[in-house]
Amino acid sequence: MSPAKKRGAAASILVDNLWWNNPVFVQVLGICSTLAVTNNLSNTLIMTTGVSLATAFSSATLSAMNKAIPAKVRMIVQVLVISFYVIIIDIVLRAYLPEVSRSLGPYVGLIITNCIIMGRAEAFARSNPPALSFWDGLTSGLGYMAVLVAIAVVRELFGFGSFAGVPLLGPRWTSWTIMIMAPSAFFLLAMAMWGLKTLQERMKGGKR
Repeated sequence: MSPAKKRGAAASILVDNLWWNNPVFVQVLGICSTLAVTNNLSNTLIMTTGVSLATAFSSATLSAMNKAIPAKVRMIVQVLVISFYVIIIDIVLRAYLPEVSRSLGPYVGLIITNCIIMGRAEAFARSNPPALSFWDGLTSGLGYMAVLVAIAVVRELFGFGSFAGVPLLGPRWTSWTIMIMAPSAFFLLAMAMWGLKTLQERMKGGKR
């Protein structure tokens, strides 16, 4: 593939994963994380960064190994590779961000079960080169991050009156208890999906 075509493919993948085929509001994958971590922006950023990196490196590794993996054990190998990178992320968090690691608890380990990672390995990495697979995995993670970060900003701001732990709304602010509770994540996600899908349809020239 020529450099120009590579740049075109990379740009197309970026736009697709961030907008037209976003893993959260289009594919509806990885939404359990909205319940788990989006009441705190800092935790959300770290969690989604971990998912992005795990998806990128897993996709690149599985793409490079593709011809050497027997079809009968493909899924097992995919889980092993994903687990390897998730364990590294967990070790790094425990070593350098112990408080965040304790706050996230088991959710870091559950990145292994995130459908986005396995989905990109199956849908893209199996039939594309490692560098492009890395980019696809990274941008899929960024698309996931964008939606969850937006939800986390709303939940933390109205639930705690803060932004990334920094108080913004002052001591007179009355917290919205619903925003602290887990179900609010799904309400906000549903509203985001409705609004963004409607915008997509309008952009495509669908019904207004």
